[in-house]
Parts: sequence; C-alpha cells; structure tokens
Amino acid sequence: MGFEETPKKIAHIGIAVRDLEASIPFYTDLLGMTLEKMEEVESEQVKVAFIKIGESRIELLEPLSEKSAIHSFLEKKGEGIHHIALEVDNIDERLNDLQENGIRLINEQPKQGADNAQIAFLHPKSTNGVLFELCQHSNGKGI
Repeated sequence: MGFEETPKKIAHIGIAVRDLEASIPFYTDLLGMTLEKMEEVESEQVKVAFIKIGESRIELLEPLSEKSAIHSFLEKKGEGIHHIALEVDNIDERLNDLQENGIRLINEQPKQGADNAQIAFLHPKSTNGVLFELCQHSNGKGI
C-alpha cells in the first residue's frame, strides 16, 4: 500500500493573509528571508508571494475575490497556515495511488498552479485534518 517513492521535499507552506503587501515585511525585514517572486493565480483567485527559506518556501496567499477558497478560509479561520505543499514526481500516478488507497482528493486531476507547477489538493478529512497540496514542477525544482 502506498507510493514507493517519497515526496522530494516540502515545496512550501501556504499561509493565508488578508493583505499581502502588509504581511511581506515581517518575513523579509524582520526575519531576513528573501522575497523571490509574486504572481496572481487566476484559477485560484489568489495573489501569492514566495519567500525563500533554505530549500523550501513560504507561500503567502491573498484572495483576489470572494470566490477564492482563501477568502472562505480567512472568513472561517482567520489568517494562518492554510496548507503544506509536497514536491513530487509523477503527480498523476501519485493521485491515482492515493485514491486507490482511500484518500479523498479535492482535485482528481492536476491543474495549473503558481510557479508554473501542476498541483492537486488532498482533502483534509482523509489526512488527519491537514490540507496537503502535491506540486510537480516541469523543471523538477520550483522557482
């Protein structure tokens, strides 16, 4: 049971924020981390900022509309950790394997996400309450 190859690393930890511009200085000015890039992800209705820490990143997420899942999250829970993203190879195979092993998927097929990655989310009801995102970058690295 389960996929033989482990995820490569934690790609990023997603943190929901109400105001991206107001949140970034804490990470860059006070913690000394590096802002790598910002972009809008229309499919998710979010604006994101990637902040580098070692080989991983923190992804700050600000909703662009009330239709965004991040907007709903902020309304229900407030600012804070939203998800943990794992860098994987063979995202399609991994999703099939997880589903065959009883894991409920939010995305049965990968979709385009931030940083030119194919992404898919696992339902937290199947993962002990944690929202996991699987990410596969075409270059295998991310940013």
